[in-house]
Amino acid sequence: MSTSTTPYTGVIPPVVTPLTADGQIDRASLERVVGHLLQAGVNGLFALGSSGETAYLTPAQQDEVTQVITTTAAGQVPVIVGAIETTTNRAIERARAVAGLGADAVVATAPFYTRTHPTEIDRHFRAVAAAVDLPLLAYDVPVCVHSKLTPDLLAPLAADGVLAGVKDSSGDDGSFRVLAGATRDLPGFSLLTGHELVVDAMMLCGAHGSVPGLGNVDPHGYVRLHEAAVRGDWTAARAEQDRLVALFEIVGAADTATASATAAGLGAFKTALELLGVIATNVVSPPMRRLDTEERSRIAAVLERAGLLG
Repeated sequence: MSTSTTPYTGVIPPVVTPLTADGQIDRASLERVVGHLLQAGVNGLFALGSSGETAYLTPAQQDEVTQVITTTAAGQVPVIVGAIETTTNRAIERARAVAGLGADAVVATAPFYTRTHPTEIDRHFRAVAAAVDLPLLAYDVPVCVHSKLTPDLLAPLAADGVLAGVKDSSGDDGSFRVLAGATRDLPGFSLLTGHELVVDAMMLCGAHGSVPGLGNVDPHGYVRLHEAAVRGDWTAARAEQDRLVALFEIVGAADTATASATAAGLGAFKTALELLGVIATNVVSPPMRRLDTEERSRIAAVLERAGLLG
């Protein structure tokens, strides 16, 4: 694992966005989620990522989520905020908005919906970085944006100071290893894995930390995992990772005949948080559906086996 000093390191969960029964932002529940994460000792918060349902929220809702999280965090840890939009001008507009609401850094994906060339992706990140006076992290999530951010693309952006870091949710562990090697000697560059089932392996490769969706449910576990890896106790890290892999079974609770993979994952995280008393409801954004009583029971059983419930 890299030991260089970086501004974004450790466990930085992608904060879920609790909703009320009528689909509005549940501010009180969101404040409790932030408190739940901070109490566990996380090192940062990622607002308006995939787990935060950013693609489903209106701009006004995105602003509200940013304001609640930055205010509740109150400078205790860095808050990085997604400016995830289809094209460059829209991403710049969102980045400027969250900067005005107290974000410490901005996260952007490659452009999507439009067909995009690697040269245009490079230009996109450079334009967003130039438009805001905040660090910019790239979010590699090809399952959503249909463009893979390759090491050949990212390493020059990192070397030029355009990118302060990368959050990798590509699932391409070989590419991650190559990028880790290419950026290892860059001061201040943060490489974060979103692959929550192999955080121990990714830290051994050179990751500075993780952005685990499951970290909303069990932030203490991911903090223990990170701390074990930092001190080089890979036996303890592996044991904690194995326990978290078993906990991840909650995402298999949904009936996928009527729920997308996105709804299954978000629904599982929210249902678990509801069962743990952190949020008031497991409502998700339309057109997704909330998980039902039977699915909730399956999630409760996994939480009990993990020692989190009961």
